[in-house]
Amino acid sequence: MMNWLLEPLTYEFMQNALAAGILVGILCPIVGTYLVVQRMALLGDVIAHAVLPGLAIANFLGIELLIGAFAFGMLSTFVITWIRTQSRVKVDAAMALTFASFFALGVTLLKLLHSRLDLEELLFGDILSVTIADVWRIGLIGLAVLVAIKLFYKELLFYTFDRTGAEAVGLPVHKIHLGLMTGITLTLIVGMKIVGVILVVSLMVGPAITAYLLVKELHQMMIVGAGVGTLASLVGMYLSYYLDLPSGPAIALTVFAFFLLALLFSPSQGIVTRRWWRSVPSRSHR
Repeated sequence: MMNWLLEPLTYEFMQNALAAGILVGILCPIVGTYLVVQRMALLGDVIAHAVLPGLAIANFLGIELLIGAFAFGMLSTFVITWIRTQSRVKVDAAMALTFASFFALGVTLLKLLHSRLDLEELLFGDILSVTIADVWRIGLIGLAVLVAIKLFYKELLFYTFDRTGAEAVGLPVHKIHLGLMTGITLTLIVGMKIVGVILVVSLMVGPAITAYLLVKELHQMMIVGAGVGTLASLVGMYLSYYLDLPSGPAIALTVFAFFLLALLFSPSQGIVTRRWWRSVPSRSHR
């Protein structure tokens, strides 16, 4: 058993991949908790796809990809807000339109600019190519986001559950919204290297909704979600190594497996446990 656990660690690329997976497994669910509680999970998917034009342009200009991805990720949130505030269009429709439009623009720019970016790697990630420099970058960005959440936890909590009330007591809700969008965008960008544009949302939302089925408080959701995300990253990486599976999809499928377990067996909300508890009175009556 010990050899089975230690063998992958003899390779440097696996050490880097596991370290990056743990960091992203902690960061994504903590930030994703806010999306789940605000019923805005689709927004993560929108931003994840909206960064594609920024990646194409940054690659063409020869600048840091993170800059281009961040610029267009934030632009997508402004577009959604602008459509929602300037028309009768609902937020879900605005997100769907922005999602499709930005992604189409990204694919078009990759073609027109003759980009050397690998579209398959962007969509599905390549955690095995993560370098120690990438690990440090993920760690520093993750630390900055988590420190900001810690410092402004009360304001974010108030904003998340009662935006109107937060505005009424004088909280700068627009700045809080901007800060939250910044944290979400940065988290999605660092997660893209691990599981790609398509699957990063599963790591952000999956552990968060798993925790939602298990606990009730926001801070508990963050802690449990981070634990689930970390475990899913580790299990997915080991499955990928021993079964010769693509790493990103292996992690995403592990996340879904954990969610199904919580959906079925959560002590308070599980499908199986609810049926069992309903049957207990009838059994005792007999």
